[in-house]
Amino acid sequence: MYNLFRRIILPGSPSSVFTHGFSESPLKSLRFLSTSSEIVSSPKSASLASNVVQLKNNRKAIIAFFENHGFSESQISDLIKKVPLILSANPEILFPILLFFKSKGLSSPAITKLVCFAPQILKRSLNQEIIPFFDYIQAVLGTVEKTVATIKRFPRILGWNLRISVGPNIEILKQFGVPDSNISTYLQRQPKVFSTSSIRFKEIVERVTEMGFNPQRLQFIVAVHALRSLTKSSWDKKLEVYRKWGLSEEEFYLAFRKYPWCMALSEDKINDTMDFFINKMGRESSLVARRPSLLSYSLKKRLFPRGYVYQVLLSKGLIKKEKNLDLLFEPPEKRFIEKYINAHKEQVPGLLELYEQKLMNLEDEQAV
Repeated sequence: MYNLFRRIILPGSPSSVFTHGFSESPLKSLRFLSTSSEIVSSPKSASLASNVVQLKNNRKAIIAFFENHGFSESQISDLIKKVPLILSANPEILFPILLFFKSKGLSSPAITKLVCFAPQILKRSLNQEIIPFFDYIQAVLGTVEKTVATIKRFPRILGWNLRISVGPNIEILKQFGVPDSNISTYLQRQPKVFSTSSIRFKEIVERVTEMGFNPQRLQFIVAVHALRSLTKSSWDKKLEVYRKWGLSEEEFYLAFRKYPWCMALSEDKINDTMDFFINKMGRESSLVARRPSLLSYSLKKRLFPRGYVYQVLLSKGLIKKEKNLDLLFEPPEKRFIEKYINAHKEQVPGLLELYEQKLMNLEDEQAV
């Protein structure tokens, strides 16, 4: 690995002084060297003073380096806080790292953002780590463009040893029949899914297969992701919550196969949403088995306000009872307002204002 951070030890001082970077306190404690003729009179003290000057010069050089490459004063300050040893870095080694990313199509602002978000990159060896890691991601994703896009979204991925942490799990998915295109797609979206011990990862993949997921579909990896985020205890507790609301075993697994993220929701979120649909909207629990994605919507920003409009229109006989509630809750805001509010503005004057007030009140409650 490159000697990126030159460790400078002052003669006569403990080696730990600069082990964790350069702070103001050690520099302040050494300022007296420039004015004390008694101390600088000896060769040992002269060497000490020379090192202090070197430290100050190196600090100036590093700050100038980052300024010349588009980093703002606040960004440089944050970098120093995150990686204090950056002050002893060699600009001649840092420059090829930035140049490499530029050669791959990253703009200067994108490189700045990348380094600020994951400054550990600057600790990596260009030839032994950064380039091999980049090449491995590109080999999996297929193009430089996809690789760059993934690194932009997840800069820390360059700090992983992907061949060891990700490679075995990619091979496991292939063994179970998952297409390369689906693996590539999910690696771009959620690379952390693959950074699990291969033993546990294989157990999860086997369980997903037993649940009836088709490995040819992207939903297979989504289910792997959902299960990876759950402990057995958490799974059992949430399963019990669904049972409490009347879902049979068959209905629950039907819901999970349609929308694996229904098990990533908190127990409170599941309880509150089931209460809304069953007790406020008067629906059967089997609704969740048919439309499990409805559970994902925000109660305060979507379900409560739209449910209110629906109940008003229903009570006035302006609409019939919706068989499919996804037609009420899934459309984007503009379409919902056109269909359920603007279409009845003459029969129910001020309905839009009531709806917006409901939204505002709920947001205020959330803020409090």
